[in-house]
Amino acid sequence: MKILHTSDWHLGKRLDYFSRLAEQRAVLAEIVEIADQEDVDAVIVAGDLFDTFNPPVEAVELLYSTLRRLSRDGRRPVLAIAGNHDSADRIDAPDILARECGIIFVGYPKATVRPFQMQDQFSISASAPGFLEITLPQHAYPLRIIHTPFANELRLKQFLGLDDKAEQLNDLLRKHWLSLGNSYCDTQGVNILTTHLYMLQRGGPILEEPEGEKPLKVGHADLVYHDAIPPQIQYTALGHLHRFQNIGDQQRPAVYPSSPLAYSFSETGQQKGVVIIEALPAYPVQHRFIPLTTGRKLHRKRFSDIDTAVTWLNENPDTLVELTLVSETFLQSADLKRIHEAHDGIIHIIPVVQHTGTNVPPALAINLNQDIDMLFKDYFQHRLGQAPNPEILDLLQEVINCETEPED
Repeated sequence: MKILHTSDWHLGKRLDYFSRLAEQRAVLAEIVEIADQEDVDAVIVAGDLFDTFNPPVEAVELLYSTLRRLSRDGRRPVLAIAGNHDSADRIDAPDILARECGIIFVGYPKATVRPFQMQDQFSISASAPGFLEITLPQHAYPLRIIHTPFANELRLKQFLGLDDKAEQLNDLLRKHWLSLGNSYCDTQGVNILTTHLYMLQRGGPILEEPEGEKPLKVGHADLVYHDAIPPQIQYTALGHLHRFQNIGDQQRPAVYPSSPLAYSFSETGQQKGVVIIEALPAYPVQHRFIPLTTGRKLHRKRFSDIDTAVTWLNENPDTLVELTLVSETFLQSADLKRIHEAHDGIIHIIPVVQHTGTNVPPALAINLNQDIDMLFKDYFQHRLGQAPNPEILDLLQEVINCETEPED
């Protein structure tokens, strides 16, 4: 049995002001192509389908169209769970229509997926709170999935009975998962756990959460360790961290597949991809990472010469750039114009003004009775070691002379 594991699509996410929707559309098409080329039997999307609780219409349309293509119009089961960026209600809302396309949405912990049969295709043959079993006509054994979407403190109280903040989430989930494993996951089927949590290997390194992500903390229960995974589980399909990594072992992998695109400059240089799982009942699974090639690469570049920066920008158009410009004077508007004309993907420009002098000038007495222009020049000289250029002085005058609306 072959299963494609992906997560953290963050549809609708921007990089500062820059829309990534065109890149997301292209990279999801690449994931669909991989699923078809590999002829996978099922697809798991482990949370953070959207970037916000209220995503733009284009992002919603892209999600539904992509999942329908992944399901091959109902011939292949696709399971998508909610992450911490998703609204559980929004994920659950299209359930009736989604099932007609072979798509299974799970928004809340301990959700019960109603059994159904796709005509002459797969069926949900068994279901319990937090568990489902899929029967595939091409295999003599079923696929069992324990599913736990992201749960905040309120949801844990409501669905899993977490009454005391001091009670560790790890213990709560371990008991819940073990009960499901003991009840439904024998050695006659392929047994998978999927969840959207910040999971670590006990005693292992602390893994860095993506820049811009809210740390997953639920009361005092902010960490889940891989030893909470029940022994029946052959593979754990995780979501939340954006770098590909296995926090389990080769016998029982627990894998973050990576986000499909780099969503912050802290992810510069990371290879993005999806994971293909190959599994048989009662045997260790094999998993392999398939890199994704679509999407603009993120770069953090530092230059001390405008000409060199412009040359690099012209030679690397298909990128998104955080540009640091080091100089001994402040950037002129003509230089900034050249920079922006050379590239359409500059997200940030960080000017760094270096002082070449080694002697710190003595502090000067400031005449507070002088006009605002001279006070500004003295302050500028004191803080930055040089006089302001004419453009900055013109900007000062513009601010000073700006008329403000009178208060009512």
